[in-house]
Parts: sequence; structure tokens; C-alpha cells
Amino acid sequence: MTQHLFLIIAEYGLVIVFANVLVDQIGLPVPAVPTLVVAGAIAADGGLPLIPLFASAVLACCIADSLWYLIGQIYGIRVLKLLCRISLEPDSCVSQTQSRFESWGVNSLVIAKFIPGLAIIAPPLAGALRIGWPRFIVLTIASGVLWVGFALAAGMLFKSQIAAVLANLDAFGSTAALIIGAALALYVLYKWWERERFYKSLRMARIDVSDLYDIMLTGAKPVIVDVRSSTARALDPRGIPGALYIPMDNVAQHLVDLPRDGDIILYCACPSEATAARVAQLLMKHGFKKVRPLHGGLDAWVAAGYAVVAVEPEIHEA
Repeated sequence: MTQHLFLIIAEYGLVIVFANVLVDQIGLPVPAVPTLVVAGAIAADGGLPLIPLFASAVLACCIADSLWYLIGQIYGIRVLKLLCRISLEPDSCVSQTQSRFESWGVNSLVIAKFIPGLAIIAPPLAGALRIGWPRFIVLTIASGVLWVGFALAAGMLFKSQIAAVLANLDAFGSTAALIIGAALALYVLYKWWERERFYKSLRMARIDVSDLYDIMLTGAKPVIVDVRSSTARALDPRGIPGALYIPMDNVAQHLVDLPRDGDIILYCACPSEATAARVAQLLMKHGFKKVRPLHGGLDAWVAAGYAVVAVEPEIHEA
């Protein structure tokens, strides 16, 4: 079977690698790294042409990334919210993606494929921010070259060990295929369980936008805090009137600006109010008692027809 497998990959390897990388980079849970590593080992023995193999994998990366960039450019923040809602890496999706862009600028695209959660979100985020096609193409090619090159080089370096593993798989035959399939299924289930645990940890009492609006009409002045990142504010430059702007990463620096005994309402623009809930947890750990995320966040406030004001995000590009 091993010899047969090698013959198949040697004959159709470029097509197999291209298709696997394309599907992986589109976002389906079909990891391409194992295929690239095996292909690199076969290329090291002359079974595949290295340069066409490398080029086809990088091309697949660029096609998938360009598609996501175009979708982000057309649909903006809406596609990002959808991706975060269905992502198996909700924590990364909510926090790491935007913080990477703000810390390193759009050049974070170069290392995006090495960071779980960032790989699928980075291209449409770049499109939503409209960084420009020429710059995006240069960055996505650099990203593909690094990621594909690393995987192929690993396969070439450990070709003897990979051949031994494939030989052992040959001895197990169909059992090995079942084990690999079961491992993939377990991986997806584990990520789903992590996702559910993440959202469960953020469940707490929330306040509806209508209740907040009624409170504001009475003349009461709850402290409303916009905890969105600068990137999120750039994508949707609206805010609730009178809200303070304290992004999640800067909360610790602004504890003295918040009332210990007053109502604090936090809002964001992410699925399940994840960022607002995490900030609420942080404030509660510091002794704040009356802290609640706004149910539905800014989207619910806008959908209800309540007034909004323009905000001025600070985007720092590298």
C-alpha cells in the first residue's frame, strides 16, 4: 500500500497538494500541513518536482486569501462577525486577530498562517480595512512562501522518519485510515468543546438595549464603556452617545476612571458580546459589582433605532 500511495502522490501530487491547501486555506477543517510534509519528503527523493510543488501550494494560498480579501472588501465587518460566530477558535477570533493588526499593522498577514484563529480572519480583515490589492498580494505571497516552505522543508529534513511512518501505516492498511479519520473527527470535536466552554465561561447577566435606553431617559447616568478595539471602531465608526472608550487591552490602566459603586455598561460588536463579557469578568475581579455587558452590543442598539455618534478610531499601520 505504501508503494501504491507513493505512486499516486508522485503522479497526482501537484493536484492533491494544490487542492488540499486551497480547501484548508478557505477554512474547511482539512489540515494541509501533513500533506505538505509528506510531499516534501517525496520531493526530497525525487518523486515530485520541488519547484512546481512549492509554486502550486503558494498559488493555492494566494487564491484562497485573495477570495477572502475580496469578500472582506465587499461585505466588511459583516463577514468578520459571521466568521467569528462560526469559528472553532472564538477566543483567537475575538481578541488576537485585531490586537495583532493593531500591534504589528497589516504586516501581521505575513505570519498569520502560523497562528490559530488568525489565518482565516486576517485576509478578510485586511479587505475590510481596504489596505489595497498591491500591498495585500505582496504580503500574502510572503505569507504563503514562509508557510509552505516551512512545511516542505520539514518533510525534506525528516524524510527517513516519514518513510518509516508510512511503512508502518502500510502494515495496518485500512485500520490506519480509520485511525486517521477518527483523529481528525476528535480534533474537530475537541475544538467545538473548547468553543462551547469559552462561551459558557462568559455567560452572565446582561442588560437589553431598551432597558439601557429607558434608564438614560430618566436622567440617570450609567457609565457606558465602548470596549471595542481600534480596528473594530474603524470598521464601524459609530458609538453610543456619552460612552467612554476603553479597549479591552487598556482596561487595567483605566480602573481609577470607573465608579466602584455605580452601574457600568460595556458594549462591543462581537458574537455573544464576548469582549464585553471578558472585560466585565476582569472588572469584577477588581471589585466592581454593578457591571453588565449590553445584550446584542452596538448592533442591537443601532437596530433599535437609537441615536449614535461618530467615533474616531486610532489605527496604527506598520
